[in-house]
Amino acid sequence: MRLLLCLLLFTSAACQAQPEPAPASVSGSSEPDSLGIKIGQMMLVGFRGMTLEPGTAIYEDLTERHIGNVILFDYDVTSKRPVRNVESPEQVAALVEQLQAAAGDTPLMIAIDQEGGRVNRLKERNGFRPTVSAQTLGERGVEATREEARATAEQLAELGINLNFAPVVDVNVNPTNPVIGGIERSFSADPEAVAAHAQAVIEAHHEAGVFSALKHFPGHGSSTEDSHLGLTDVTRTWTEAELVPYRRLVSEGIVDMVMTAHIVHRELEPSGQPATLSPAIMTGILRDSLRFEGVIVSDDMQMGAIRDEYGLEDAIRMALEAGVDILTFGNNVAYEPELAERAIAIIRGLVEAGTLTEDRIDASYRRVMRLKSTLKRGEGER
Repeated sequence: MRLLLCLLLFTSAACQAQPEPAPASVSGSSEPDSLGIKIGQMMLVGFRGMTLEPGTAIYEDLTERHIGNVILFDYDVTSKRPVRNVESPEQVAALVEQLQAAAGDTPLMIAIDQEGGRVNRLKERNGFRPTVSAQTLGERGVEATREEARATAEQLAELGINLNFAPVVDVNVNPTNPVIGGIERSFSADPEAVAAHAQAVIEAHHEAGVFSALKHFPGHGSSTEDSHLGLTDVTRTWTEAELVPYRRLVSEGIVDMVMTAHIVHRELEPSGQPATLSPAIMTGILRDSLRFEGVIVSDDMQMGAIRDEYGLEDAIRMALEAGVDILTFGNNVAYEPELAERAIAIIRGLVEAGTLTEDRIDASYRRVMRLKSTLKRGEGER
């Protein structure tokens, strides 16, 4: 038990003085996990289906490849149909139960984008509660945000969804931004106000036993383009004020995850690589400067800013070298049912070739498992 606590928590000098043990599973097993299982825990994958059926790619991903995280959508982008994973509260709860059962001993993180307003996967027409945008909440005040977040988080917990990709902490630098300000996803143009509203969201989610994720690091609020469609350069528009919400919230010790942005900032990363693929931004700023020790999750690796500029192997390698812990493949911008299998094979190949070390894989695996160790299986509690 002492070795397990040392592994998951890294809290004492006594732990640090001991030789580092092999990572243990979240269930408490003392047996070291295989490389494949570690890599599986670094995957977050989308899929098609209102139910989980044996023989499908996602079923095999869960039962054979041990992927540790999935994401639910209500709309299928490639088929242009509102038929994906969400039909009704009863159906979503049953699907979540099936997913967790297939995952075995290690609980899944089941994610959704339930920001409210335009980015809202659980819609009123499908029997879920109505929502409002972050901009509207920013105008109403922090207590309104807290109450709205509490209702959202309680709904997610009732469904068994344990990770909400919210709050957005992008500062509303450019109100016409087509992917942030223009669709009311930012709380405010004041970074301190953004931090205050975001803290209320995080605390409300934690009360319900639901993880949250700040997005999109290091700040997407000043962009003039949509990184879903291609490279978005913020070199001339971004300011350090956009880091304020991250700095405030990380210092409070309440941040579960930070999601990356696929934005380019040539002063922060002279190579022109998107932030998701930038060691200078992900490790240099987020880890070293802001001292964030939690999980870094990528935005969707199939978005145009990544997919159109990099091959899959290069994108995966660069993201992991930058410091990303969980790679997101939404399988919605483009649908590739075998993508998780390909990605896992690529990472294994990079390790076997010596391009990535097992220590690098272990570091991400430990962060993911440390976060999962606070989940209580099936109860929606932290």
